[in-house]
Amino acid sequence: MSLHQQANAKAAMAYNAAADHFDHPVSSFWHRFGRRTIERLELKSGERVLDVCSGSGGSALPAADRVGAEGYVVAADLAERLIALARAKAEAQRMTNIEFRVDDMLALGYPDHSFDAVVCVFGIFFVPDMNAAVRELWRMVKPGGRLAITTWGPNLFEPANGAFWEAIHLERPDLHRAFNPWERISEPDGLRQMLAEAGVQIVDILAESGTHPLNEPEDWWKIAMGSGYRGTLEQLAPDTFKRVRQGNLSRLFEERVTAIETNVIYAIATKE
Repeated sequence: MSLHQQANAKAAMAYNAAADHFDHPVSSFWHRFGRRTIERLELKSGERVLDVCSGSGGSALPAADRVGAEGYVVAADLAERLIALARAKAEAQRMTNIEFRVDDMLALGYPDHSFDAVVCVFGIFFVPDMNAAVRELWRMVKPGGRLAITTWGPNLFEPANGAFWEAIHLERPDLHRAFNPWERISEPDGLRQMLAEAGVQIVDILAESGTHPLNEPEDWWKIAMGSGYRGTLEQLAPDTFKRVRQGNLSRLFEERVTAIETNVIYAIATKE
């Protein structure tokens, strides 16, 4: 199995497991940042959009709303359970201009210049070769079209993130920080360099600092259960899981943590 296939399997496992908590109200940031990405793209009525790593539709559904009945959106994700959540929302809203695919963003098979906009929110870092992934997405953008890459900024989910990994390290040091792929491009300069290496030169990058409130430590655990951390948690024995949860939440309670950092970087490139 190639590195890419291994990464796909790991991401699909984590997010299929996380689907039971992914849309919990405490994790509303998925949809907030998805909508913000689409707002920054300024999509027009009638445009065709490809949304990869689409999760439960945080950016794909707002995109479908923006492009209207004359436009079209393809939403693709490796996790079939997240795609099922997104499809159910689209059906509830009676959207007929969106198609869902359980598929790898590097194997979608669309011709060159197929879309007015290609969107990837919190997903590009799951691919071992991000340059190759960006080149593939860029290939499908029409001349004059846009590529939107949204990723996490520095200090994601701190201080809860650090407390989580300390609790993991006490029980399973072999799993310690085995899943923080977003850190590879968590600064604007690093993201810009990666895009340039993939042949994407003219990029508008906006870094936004922010926090996400926690009403109680338990809110953080629900976020962890509905995100990529789930891939680590799924590897714990039941007793170990309980100790990790208790250790993580006790630390947040002792330190009176009421918010976590959610810094985001938005990049939009226009093809000449």
